[in-house]
This record gives sequence, C-alpha cells and structure tokens, in this order.
Amino acid sequence: MSSDKGFELIREFERSTDPIPAFNDDGVRAVLEDITKIYQENYAHALSFNETGDRKFLPLVMYRHRLIQRQKRCVLAYLANRLFRLKRLRWHVGAILPPEIKACINEPETNWFNNYSKILAEYMASIHDGYGLNLTNDIKPPKSLYIEVRCLTDYGKFELENGEIILLKKNSQHYLPKLQCEQLIRQGILQHII
Repeated sequence: MSSDKGFELIREFERSTDPIPAFNDDGVRAVLEDITKIYQENYAHALSFNETGDRKFLPLVMYRHRLIQRQKRCVLAYLANRLFRLKRLRWHVGAILPPEIKACINEPETNWFNNYSKILAEYMASIHDGYGLNLTNDIKPPKSLYIEVRCLTDYGKFELENGEIILLKKNSQHYLPKLQCEQLIRQGILQHII
C-alpha cells in the first residue's frame, strides 16, 4: 500500500557520520505527499462508511489512520533529532556555526539556533549575581575551583574579585580561581599548568 518513507528518513539521518547531515527536503516532501495520499484514500472510505454504514472498509480506514500517525511521528522525530544535534553543537561549537554546518541546515533551523543561542546567552548573563557565567566553558564540572597557572608575558597587576592584587610577571606561577583567569588563558597571557 505505502512505502515506509518516514522510517527511511530517520534511518538515513541516524546513519550519517556528519555532525548534522544536510536537510533532506525531498525525503520530508515525499513523506508529506504520502500522508496526503493516504488521507485522501481514507477520507473517501470514511465518507462511504458514514453514508451507508457499511463496515467492510472500517479495518482499512483504521489501518490507514495508524499509518498516517506513524508517518507523522517519523517526520517529527527527524525534525526533533536535527534540533537536538543543533542544541549539542551550540554547547560544543559555540554561537557561531562553521560554514560547513551552516550549509547543512535550512532557514527555520537557523532561526531556531539563533533564538536558542540568544536565550542561552541571556540566561548565562543573568546568573552569578549579575556577573554572568559562561556555562559552555566547562561541559564537564571542574575538579577544582582553583587552578595553577604560569604567566607567559609581563602583564602587570591583576585584581581578583576579593580585592587581592597579584603581580603577573613572565614565568611566575600562581594558584588562582579558575573563573577569574579563564579570559587571560584564552588571551595567551596565562597558561594552565596541568
């Protein structure tokens, strides 16, 4: 009666080794056309049942109805899994997607990704008493709040949140709060000693 295009759509997505495969417009369109075709066939038999009361097509109508529901679930699962992968990419890659990933998503997904990034950024700015906290820095919780760092350049005075001032000279080593020295590590002024 009908091919299982919805399941094939999900299977193709799950087999992909890309971070997010290109959106399958043709596959989604084929499933939606299949749903429309099944619905029209079902509608005709449902009308004849309502007019005549003849129950001979009732099992077929119920089967088609279940088939429509299954195809819809498959398309929704495909779309939801794409959004889950985009969400994961936001946490691991950041707010700006690489061009090769951007080429694989469609406009509604791009809008969703941008809105999700905006909401996440607003939330991160609102926590930690208004100072903000970048939750994407450490996907795994840190083992310690303090880390040992080595100064790579003569930076000068550095003030910690508690008011303590530390002189950062080239090759000096310090034990500092990780949250406060992350920016200097990214700038190449400090190096995390493991």
